Amino acid sequence: MARGALSPVELTRALFARIQAHDSRLASFVTLTEKPALAAARAAERALREGKRGPLLGIPLGVKDIFETKGVRTTACSRILADHVPTADAEVVRRLRAAGAVLMGKTTTHEFALGGPAFDLPWPPARNPWDATRFTGGSSSGSGVAVAAGFCLGALGSDTGGSIRMPASYCGVAGIKPTAGLVSRSGVIPLAPSLDTVGPMAWTAEDCAILLDVLAGHDPTDPASVKAPRVGYRRGLAAPVKGLRIGFLRRFTEADVPVTPEVAAMLARTLKLLESLGCRVEEAKLPAMAEFMATCRILLTAEAYAMHELNLQQRAGDFSRSFRLRTLAGGLIRAADYLAAQRNRNELIAATAALFRRFDLLITAATPGPAAPLEGQPAEEALLGMTLVTPGNITGFPAMSVCGGFSENGLPMGVQILGPAFGDAAVLRLGHHLERANGTRAARPALPA
Repeated sequence: MARGALSPVELTRALFARIQAHDSRLASFVTLTEKPALAAARAAERALREGKRGPLLGIPLGVKDIFETKGVRTTACSRILADHVPTADAEVVRRLRAAGAVLMGKTTTHEFALGGPAFDLPWPPARNPWDATRFTGGSSSGSGVAVAAGFCLGALGSDTGGSIRMPASYCGVAGIKPTAGLVSRSGVIPLAPSLDTVGPMAWTAEDCAILLDVLAGHDPTDPASVKAPRVGYRRGLAAPVKGLRIGFLRRFTEADVPVTPEVAAMLARTLKLLESLGCRVEEAKLPAMAEFMATCRILLTAEAYAMHELNLQQRAGDFSRSFRLRTLAGGLIRAADYLAAQRNRNELIAATAALFRRFDLLITAATPGPAAPLEGQPAEEALLGMTLVTPGNITGFPAMSVCGGFSENGLPMGVQILGPAFGDAAVLRLGHHLERANGTRAARPALPA
């Protein structure tokens, strides 16, 4: 685009044509904003002709439908907000616009970023572009699908209990949950405020770094925002990873949340790749995943119920069955239980921080297997099942999923990288080097005509 070899307008039109051809099957977008997107693309084209530059000038992106967008309906995929049109942008949306991004529309989410996949809402759940009969993970499902399917070059996601990393893993893209407080949540519809985090999803770790360069930074309107030193995330990617101390969380995938043989083999290949890159890999141990899961379930369920209590009492039938099942239990959680979970959370944070005195980064799988069939996904799974992503949410430390390989039937499998607080640059750097070493970025899902 800077050379004039590609027009932002041509690119934007081509992507809308691709969406028109394929998204009726994949349902990655809830709302398309073609007219304002083309206006933004034309403005970017004029700016480029005048010699102006910007980090995202003319780059088409998607926005998860829990981020408020001025004048554009923001539903959170819930009947409760079916007619909600914000009067201002979320802070991160404002930053994307200021950087010159072209916003294509609002991507599908599970209801209020929690209940899904739900088939009893006006909006169908997103479908995996590698196999449309498969699940996408949630709740940033549409963002993961839109990036993987080539409908946009990146997207905003949010991660309260794994909602960036699980869709990134199942859809074969890169997604990072940054350190808590690094990216503003102002103007983002909340789910569980002590856990909610905002982050980018894109095809590569490098693209996530480019987006994080724009998104990160203190916002006084978000009380959880922190004043952290400015870091050039993309600039640091090229630095070698030789000498990094990598801890492999073996027990997580062999005992706590057993993974499929294909994921186990993918992890074994990843560890060999890391050693070939000069990393020092050793086994690492954290408290049992059941500790992280129990703590997260109490905090998330109690806070989600508190956020939606009035509507659950007055408009319960307007929510999906899945959302009701996942939140109503929060009304039974006692203050003593919630406070005990917060105390346990502090102990888990301390244990994880102590491990980072021995290791620079930690490695595990992002999901225990490739994407399962979409039909028949039980809503109760969120209350009963175990995931591999919860430590990043409980600690608030950065965690990322990058594609580590493909199953025998061609479905992506994600590697998860965890770092210490504000170690986001190191997490992105290792993700970048892993992608280059394993060659997974050469494969794209084949969308049928």
